[in-house]
Amino acid sequence: MNQKAVRKTADAVKKRWSETVSCLDRIPMKRMAVYAGILFVLSLIPILMLGRYNVMCVDDYDYGRQVHDTWLATGSVWRSVQTAWRQNMEFYRDWQGTYVSCFLMALCPMNFRYDIAYVVPILMVGMFAASTYVLGRQVLGRWLGAERAGGSFVMFMVLFMFYQVMEAPFEGIYWYNGATHYVLMQSLWFFALAAVSAGLWAQKKSKEVICCLTASVLAVIVGGGNLVTGLQAEIVMGMLVLYAVVVKRKKLPAVVIPFVTGSVGFLFNILAPGNLQRSSQDMDTGYPALQAVVLSFYHAVVFIIQWTPAFVILVWLLLLPVLWKLVKKSERSFRHPVWVTLGAFCVLAAMFTPTLFALGMVGLSRVDNIIQMVYYLCLIMVTAYWLGYFAHRGDASEAQPGVDAAHKMQEQPDRMDGGQSSMTIEIRTSGQQRAGETLGMFLEKAAGRMTIACVIITIVMWIFTADKNTYTSISALRSLAVGEAQTFYAEAMERHEIYTNEDIVDVEIRPYSARPALFDFSDLTEDAGNWLNLAVMQYYHKAYVKVVSD
Repeated sequence: MNQKAVRKTADAVKKRWSETVSCLDRIPMKRMAVYAGILFVLSLIPILMLGRYNVMCVDDYDYGRQVHDTWLATGSVWRSVQTAWRQNMEFYRDWQGTYVSCFLMALCPMNFRYDIAYVVPILMVGMFAASTYVLGRQVLGRWLGAERAGGSFVMFMVLFMFYQVMEAPFEGIYWYNGATHYVLMQSLWFFALAAVSAGLWAQKKSKEVICCLTASVLAVIVGGGNLVTGLQAEIVMGMLVLYAVVVKRKKLPAVVIPFVTGSVGFLFNILAPGNLQRSSQDMDTGYPALQAVVLSFYHAVVFIIQWTPAFVILVWLLLLPVLWKLVKKSERSFRHPVWVTLGAFCVLAAMFTPTLFALGMVGLSRVDNIIQMVYYLCLIMVTAYWLGYFAHRGDASEAQPGVDAAHKMQEQPDRMDGGQSSMTIEIRTSGQQRAGETLGMFLEKAAGRMTIACVIITIVMWIFTADKNTYTSISALRSLAVGEAQTFYAEAMERHEIYTNEDIVDVEIRPYSARPALFDFSDLTEDAGNWLNLAVMQYYHKAYVKVVSD
C-alpha cells in the first residue's frame, strides 16, 4: 500500500509538473514581460522605502557648502545656481575638470531642505533603470531584431538581477555626490547612445535630426562627467562611426555630430588646468598608459568572475530559451560573433583604465556600479548574438558564395587543393549547423522546464538567503522591519538639530546606535581634524565637530 501510495503521489506530481510546464509554454510574451515588470517594481519598493530614511553625508557637505550658505543668506534658487557655477569654475581651474558633475554635485537637494534626501534614490534608480531599459530595448530590437515584448521581458529581468547584486548600493542609490558623478552620468550616456542608435535606424529624416540633436547635447554633458564614462563614450562612438562609414554611409552625420560634440566636451574635461594642479598635489601614482591598458584586460576577467555569482547564472539560464526564440525569429544575419564578443570585452576592459592610470588601482565601489551594469548588458547581448549565430547557420550557409564555390570546386576532381579546401568549408559549415540545431532543439524542448526551474530557484535563493544582507531588496526590507532605519534617521535628525543650533559652537555628538547595512558610509570620528569632521564643521560654521562615546 505504501509503495502504491508513493507511486500514485509521484505520478500526480509529475502530471502536475507537466501541466505547469505546458501552461508556461503557452503564456504570451507580452504577459511574461508584464510579470517580469511587476517583479522588478516589487523588488524596488523596499529600496525606495529605505530612501525615506536617507540623509546627507560625506562629500555632500564639501561640494554643497557655498550653495548652502547662499541659500540661507538669500533664499534665492537662481543665486544658488550662480554660486554653484562659480564654484564649478573654481574647481575647473584648481581641482578637477569634470565641469558637469561638479556643478550638479554642488546643487545637492539637501542644501535647500535637509529632510528631502529621499528624492536621491528615486532620481538615481529612476534615471539608471530607465536609461538601461531604453538602451537594452534599442539594442535587442534594432540591432538584434528581437520583438518588443521579448526585449522588455529580458531587460526587466536584467534590471531585477542587477539591483539585487549591485556592488555598492549606497554609493549608487543613496549617496547624492557619488551617484551623481557616476550613475547619473552613465544614465545620460545610455540615453545618448540610445538616441544615436535610433538615429541610425530612423526611417524619417525628421526623427534622425531629432535623435542627432538629442545625442549631441547629451554627449557634451557626458563629456563633462567622470572619465570612466567619458572614455567609454569615446570608444563606443568611434566604433559606431566606423560602422556608419562601412554599412550606413547616408546616416554618417547622425553619428559623427554627437561624436564630435562629445569629444570636444571630453577634451575640455581632461585638459582642465585643475587636473594638472591636482595631480601635482595628489600622492597617488598611477601606472603608465600602456601598462594601465594591459592591466585593464586582466582586471576585467577578475571582475567578470566576481560579478557572476549563482544568482546571476540562474537569471542568465532563465533567459536563454527566451533569447533563443527572439533571435531565431530575427531577420538579422549574426555573422560576426567573435568580433562582437571581442568588441564588448574591450569596451568593458577600457572602463578599468582611467583609475589604473590616475590612481594605480581598481575596485572603487562607486565606479564598479556602472562597470557592473555594462558587463551585464554585454553578457546578455553577446549571448543573444551567439544564439542568433547558431540559429541562422543554415540560412547563412545557403547565402554564402564561398559554399557555392566549394560545391563547384568539388566537381573538378583534378584540382586536389581546391577539393580539399571545399571539403574543409563544407565540414565546418555542416558542423556549425549541427551545433546550432542541437542547441536549438535543447532550448526549445527544455524551455518551459528550464525557465520555471530557474525562476523557482532564483526566487527561493532571493527570499530565503541565509544572510539577509546579500541581496539589496531583502537587506532594505530587513532594516525596515527591525527598525534600524527608523532609529538611524531619528538620531541623524537629532544631530541636525544640534548642527543648526546657533547657540552650540562646540559640537559633540554620539555615534549611531543603529544603521541600515546598505548605509555603509564612513561616519564622523572622535578626531575633530578628520576630513569628514572638518567638512561638517565648515558646512555649519562650528568651532569643531567630533564624536564622543558614552
